[in-house]
Amino acid sequence: MFKLALSGFKHRWRDYLVLFSGLVMSSAIFYMFEALATNQTFLKQNSMISMISFVFQFGSVLLTIITLVYIGYANSFLLSMRKRDYGLFMLVGARKGKIGQLIWVETLFVGILATIVGIAFGAILTIGVSHLLVQALGLTLKQFSAWYTPAALVTLVLYVGLFLIAGLFNLVALTKTPALKLLHSNDQPNRPRLHPVRQSIEVIIGLASISIGYWSMAHLIDLKMAGIGIALVTIVLGTYLLFNAVFVWLVVLLKRFKWAQRGLNSFTLSQLSFRIRNYTKILSIVAMLFALALGAITTGLGFHQQVPMMAAGGSAYDLSLVNPTAAQKRTVASLNPTRQATYHYKTTSKVVYYNAAEFDQQPFYTANTSGTTHLSFKYAKNNAKQMKKSFYSYQLGDLQTRLNVRKAAVYLPAAAYQKLKQPEAQLLVFATKNFQKHFATFKQLTKAQNKRGANLQIAATGGRYYAYQEFNGMYSGLEFMGFFLGIAFLAMLASCLMFKILSGAAADRQRYRMLDKMGTTQRQLKQALRKEIAVLFVLPGIVGIIHVLFGLQMFKVIMITSPYTGIWLPFTIFAILYLGYYWLTISIYQRIVLQ
Repeated sequence: MFKLALSGFKHRWRDYLVLFSGLVMSSAIFYMFEALATNQTFLKQNSMISMISFVFQFGSVLLTIITLVYIGYANSFLLSMRKRDYGLFMLVGARKGKIGQLIWVETLFVGILATIVGIAFGAILTIGVSHLLVQALGLTLKQFSAWYTPAALVTLVLYVGLFLIAGLFNLVALTKTPALKLLHSNDQPNRPRLHPVRQSIEVIIGLASISIGYWSMAHLIDLKMAGIGIALVTIVLGTYLLFNAVFVWLVVLLKRFKWAQRGLNSFTLSQLSFRIRNYTKILSIVAMLFALALGAITTGLGFHQQVPMMAAGGSAYDLSLVNPTAAQKRTVASLNPTRQATYHYKTTSKVVYYNAAEFDQQPFYTANTSGTTHLSFKYAKNNAKQMKKSFYSYQLGDLQTRLNVRKAAVYLPAAAYQKLKQPEAQLLVFATKNFQKHFATFKQLTKAQNKRGANLQIAATGGRYYAYQEFNGMYSGLEFMGFFLGIAFLAMLASCLMFKILSGAAADRQRYRMLDKMGTTQRQLKQALRKEIAVLFVLPGIVGIIHVLFGLQMFKVIMITSPYTGIWLPFTIFAILYLGYYWLTISIYQRIVLQ
């Protein structure tokens, strides 16, 4: 019996390879997510959001639901491959107990091996993706580990547990089914039928559930953690109900139009309806993964774009240098600054005295929160009090030495200033056209300045460069989580669609070969194939985009700018990747199905 089972395995190794690779990718992505979700130290030190741990816990629940459905579908694919073989074994006298033992062992072997390989592959992917993101985006992370043992244990326990249940289900399903029914199980199509009342109820409940989920995300400030839980349950439920009702309805109704009788359109619709129930589950999963991937990437890119905007809004100058050397001045001049000023000052233990005349000659600029610079003030006797009260703002104080930031400012006429006996210091401030292009030069300037100021307290402290470093440190964790999870969910999405499409390749090969023998051209066959696969991509894509547009509402509470700012960029990037994966899927599927 084991030899026969092994023979069947060798005969269908391509189908097993599709199953195995899909399970490996699934467990790898689950490990990647858990590497963040279970690392509480990383979450706390790399996020300003107090409830980030609870958010990841809800995310783990959602991903577990997706994994449960995915493994259930993978198990049904495994069972469908073996039903005919085991039915034949029963006809020649094999005991049902032995058949059950074989399918139990086979299910556990495939599942456990795929899980172990998937965890190892997930760790490798985590290393590669994290290194790529850190290098490309200039992120700074704390306490992140590509290999995290608790994440591996969670993944192993979940997947082994699910495969134990799947093996038990397979044992019962095979031993309770007559042999003849097993032999012809793959020849029985699942023809959809319209049930207007039931499907109308599903549509109403689905729309209501999704509406409640959207509302809870928009009112996350009031609902807090309950809002995330409500959105998790209602959106998942509503998505499945809509696909289950609308997609079946759509396929059946399209067959009644004249358009369905043109070319191979009728064949394409029949292909979709042949396995309609399995499609609704997969499309629901893909829609959720599409929304998660696109939403995560959009949020990560939003935080990444927000950092330089916040830095630009904190100062009108890129950097400040105290008592710069001649070499440093030459370096600044080589940057072709668009704005530059030099101010002299003298200090006591509590006061900073400025030569006010220099503010007439070189006006001081400030920046607002949007990053727009404007002329702040010139010195004049009639507005000296106003300068002292409001214009010695944080932005001017931030450009001073660390010892002078909190001291009071006094602006004196040139004559009065010269009478002061305190030693004089020089403050050089400048701004370039694009401060992000000169980070390497700024790093050299600050390194030299800090080295000189180790004992003299003249280290540079202010400007956009320093603000960028601070904000980048604060938001790097959120950026990394967004991009990392976006890539992970995109890979999971690809795995689901690929597995679904390729798992039906063996049966589809016979149908397309039959059309070829009837005289259908290769062009017509390819068009029919592209239309069928396009449906699997377009429908969840539309639903996923709608989910993202409403889901971004909950990020208003943690983002300075609107989460919809520059949304076209992540959407365009994701659309290109999604379209590229569509053409890749078509290419692989054509090589399998078409002669």
